[in-house]
Amino acid sequence: MKLIKRSYLNELIEVIGTPDIKVITGVRRSGKSKLLEAFFEYVVSNYQDANVIHIDFNKIEFEELQEYHILNDYITSRYQEGKRNFIIIDEIQMCPKFEKAINSLHSNGKYDIYITGSNAFLLSSDLATLFTGRTIEIKVFPFSYQEFMEYYELENPISSFDRYVTEGGLAGSYLYPTEKGKYDYISGVYETIIQRDLIKRKKIRNKVLLRKISSFLMDNISNITSLSNITSVLNNNLMQTNDKTVGSYVDSLCQAFLFYKVARYDIKGKKYLASSEKYYLSDQSFKYAMLGKKDMNYGRVYENIVAIELLRRGYEVYVGMLYQKEIDFVAIKRDEKIYIQVSDNISDEKTFAREVDSLLKIKDAYPKLLIARTGHPEYTYEGIKVIDIGEWLSKK
Repeated sequence: MKLIKRSYLNELIEVIGTPDIKVITGVRRSGKSKLLEAFFEYVVSNYQDANVIHIDFNKIEFEELQEYHILNDYITSRYQEGKRNFIIIDEIQMCPKFEKAINSLHSNGKYDIYITGSNAFLLSSDLATLFTGRTIEIKVFPFSYQEFMEYYELENPISSFDRYVTEGGLAGSYLYPTEKGKYDYISGVYETIIQRDLIKRKKIRNKVLLRKISSFLMDNISNITSLSNITSVLNNNLMQTNDKTVGSYVDSLCQAFLFYKVARYDIKGKKYLASSEKYYLSDQSFKYAMLGKKDMNYGRVYENIVAIELLRRGYEVYVGMLYQKEIDFVAIKRDEKIYIQVSDNISDEKTFAREVDSLLKIKDAYPKLLIARTGHPEYTYEGIKVIDIGEWLSKK
């Protein structure tokens, strides 16, 4: 498979030597293992005094280390005095109680530790309790549009965008020459997440209900969604459940990084709203692979792509509310704030007026952006930057 250098490698390089446990998270097949391989090669090539203890539990040669005492003994026996001692472990969850070994190794301050594994075991919310030392989380997403263009050596971000919409960012699918082959691969990744990360490891009993909820969220990306609404739809379709169960299953789907939940934000009152969130797929290709292209709402798919790209760029992302009107995104990063509307086609005057009207009602001085499938160069309308979605995604 063709490899490209991803920005996550720089994130790992920047934290070399810090005393934290580095934990790489992200949806299955987003490139976590390849990232560890690239990091291993970087360390070996750039640090002459490096002693790298590299364990890949995907390989049978490390099967005997799947007991945490043996894992600990294996690593400590390979420690070299006077060297930079790196520990790099992939699929660490295959060693039960691995956290005991990692915490013990980390406590003596002799190792620089990097790990990745199944999302069911390495959840962002659990890292602080799982490990006694401080952790740095490197959040890995499927290929961005920039990476997609680099992989296929594409040059025109506007004309190439439609291809990215349907193929998505799960790079393993790029090896298959036909659409059927690509979607078979993507649906296989989805099934692995459902079966291994959720049903098996989370011990979810009602498998049919989990799939129904997942399909509902896929079909309603970019729509305001409440647990009670999901429950009502399921009950009306003779799938008896309750808000508590639905909430638990939705949380599990988010914990597997299949979906991301985005809360609402009151722009005028400058406060977060607790109920009715939006859910976005980690990669839009899951929707095509599992539900097909019939009755596809491209505006909602574009909004999904922008949401994930904002998360990929390190923003906190919220759905904005102002005078009962919705702003698709309020993106915040430290002192930076951007208001964003996303649309499919704004060539119609009424559609354009509706999209900019919400942004024009915001009276503060933060940048306002309308992202759409314009097919034209960027321009400005009454202080609002209007840009083609392919062009925006391709910018560094």
